[in-house]
Amino acid sequence: MDTRCAWAMNHPLERDYHDKEWGVPVYDDRVLFEFITLEGAQAGLSWITILKKREGYRAAFQNYDIDKLAKCDETSVEAIINQFDVVKHRGKINSVFSNARAAKTLMKEYGSLSNALWQFVDGKPIVNNWSTMEQVPVSTEQSKAMSKFLKKNGFKFVGETICYAFMQAVGMVNDHLVECPKREVE
Repeated sequence: MDTRCAWAMNHPLERDYHDKEWGVPVYDDRVLFEFITLEGAQAGLSWITILKKREGYRAAFQNYDIDKLAKCDETSVEAIINQFDVVKHRGKINSVFSNARAAKTLMKEYGSLSNALWQFVDGKPIVNNWSTMEQVPVSTEQSKAMSKFLKKNGFKFVGETICYAFMQAVGMVNDHLVECPKREVE
């Protein structure tokens, strides 16, 4: 019997993502920015939709080079819609550019985007002990605080639920179920 987290059982892309990435601590600014982008794009959609478009996002957003993206603006949106396999939402696409500018400001202030974001979990993963997916919250005090902080600093598409999904994705929170073989708690 497969005991991995139930959300990762429907599609090979979900299983691969779950088994190799989800919940693994990430401290690299570029990868963190990728997940801020992908989680924001996912708002209102399924995660599998975003996973299927992930390579399109990497191509459209210059492999998440924050410096390059910070120089872009709404004039780039139409070209991205026409040329790349991304969610065709102008606001979400334009937010990548404004979020890159906001990220650069945080990087200057905190030394890295990682430092700015990991502060919400005191620099180390929160390990939860859920036995069912129904127990996993959609937001927490930490994700609410992160959302408020990011919005205050100019980020868009960073609500508390998006922030919690981001925290799960980049390993700030370990929400693998206790029976999941990928939980690997030390």
